[in-house]
Amino acid sequence: MKSKKITLSLTLALTTLACGFNVQLPKIQEPGPDATTALVVPATGAEETHLKLSFGAGELNLVPGTGKNLVDGSATYNYPDLKPTISANAGEVEISVGDVTFNSIPNLNKFKNQWDLALGPDPMALTITAGAYRAAYELGGLALTSLSVQDGAADVNLSFSALNPSEMSTFTYDTGASSIKLTGLANANFSTLNFKGGAGNYTLDFSGALQRDASVKIETGLSDIILVIPEGVNAVVDVDSGASDVNATTGWQKSGETYTQTGTGPTLTIHVEIGAGNLILTR
Repeated sequence: MKSKKITLSLTLALTTLACGFNVQLPKIQEPGPDATTALVVPATGAEETHLKLSFGAGELNLVPGTGKNLVDGSATYNYPDLKPTISANAGEVEISVGDVTFNSIPNLNKFKNQWDLALGPDPMALTITAGAYRAAYELGGLALTSLSVQDGAADVNLSFSALNPSEMSTFTYDTGASSIKLTGLANANFSTLNFKGGAGNYTLDFSGALQRDASVKIETGLSDIILVIPEGVNAVVDVDSGASDVNATTGWQKSGETYTQTGTGPTLTIHVEIGAGNLILTR
């Protein structure tokens, strides 16, 4: 009975306080009609172009282009503030989402922000920053000297279906609670790959043509990781695990926390630091 009286007293007190305030809930801002902006950037003529794509939420699609421009494509959006901008200075180019200053909350169920871009053949250092978004990246055949991707809660499929004709010095991927699938990684022609994730599902598929010795460092928290390393590739996988399960399919030899596969050609060396979860080594 005493607890009921206390509950009733608190309810009356909160009701009394609420009568003294004018509470205004934020309004939902409805979108306008779809608008499309062309995103065309001529080749810079630089020995190496630094291209940065600063994207917020929405959908981002990249493919190799068929022309000589650095970028050919478009952005489609239904909030005017999302109109992207292009800045270029010599060999430095940035395409960024507009200055989003919503005075109210956008209707996320109707929100649209989609970039469809084709990238040119000239050597480039590519940087992508994004938030909560979906992405499909086909980068096969592009001359990438470096690649950096940083995103938040993401759903990304990134593929190298053809060999990178340039030697990529570093490939960095930093993500959050995401679903990330990277395929054809041997075709990326990288020297060093650093992958850092939070709680998520991550697949790193090293199919393709490994051109030289390459090193990989993977750091994640609570996650499920699948490493696909084709049969016949020299590979060493060292696992530093807190509380995770490691499942290696046929063809792997285990010594302590090191797994090896014997093959021919260059060697792929992978160091995995996983807080908890599951790690699968497969072909």
